[in-house]
Amino acid sequence: MKLDILAIGAHPDDIELGCSGTIIKHVRKEKRVGICDLTAGELGTRGSPALRAKEASTSASLMGVSVRENLGIPDGNIENSPENREKLIRIIRRYRPAVLLIPYHTDRHPDHEHAHVLAREAWFYAGLSRIETQWDSQAQDPFRPRAYYCYMQWFEFPPTFIVDVTAEYEQRMKTVRAFKSQFYDPESQERQTVLSTPEFLLMVSTRLAYYGERIGKKYGEPFFAPIVPRVDDICALNV
Repeated sequence: MKLDILAIGAHPDDIELGCSGTIIKHVRKEKRVGICDLTAGELGTRGSPALRAKEASTSASLMGVSVRENLGIPDGNIENSPENREKLIRIIRRYRPAVLLIPYHTDRHPDHEHAHVLAREAWFYAGLSRIETQWDSQAQDPFRPRAYYCYMQWFEFPPTFIVDVTAEYEQRMKTVRAFKSQFYDPESQERQTVLSTPEFLLMVSTRLAYYGERIGKKYGEPFFAPIVPRVDDICALNV
């Protein structure tokens, strides 16, 4: 199966918080989108790996993605090792996406920063023919997605572009709330975290509203492009 977009996150729920509106928008445009979670989030204070896997599956259905993979890299130890790069290279070569969505390079959570480095290097090395990989005992052809764009997590950055997710907002927030173990649940008896407070979900909505206002829309998701996108017709720009 060839994908148009592959979104890579350190933990289950990272994609939901960072770019699920953009994913839903492109699925509705009949694009094939996939998600690759690097870890099972087993170091999380709340929930369990099995529960988070179930929540990730529910969220994937809400987004309408074509596939969701988990590489099983240890949570809290996302090393940029040859073994981990090969795991991600195999996924990239299997699905051959045109675009990757990856974490920004600077963030509060070290796993997010390490996930950026691993994803960026896998993006590059996947295009080298002398790095050999296999899938189902078959040799894989080299393939490098034409671009990668970084989504926002805890730390903010000046965006290169902002995607209008106004029409996708309600469904987007359903994908976040699918992770009931992680976010606000007044019935939960587990230890409270920053993410499980009602104020955190309010912050998520407020940020989306802020970036939406930047483009004259109700809600928006910001992205950073390491290479500024080319514009062929300035009259076609949505400003």
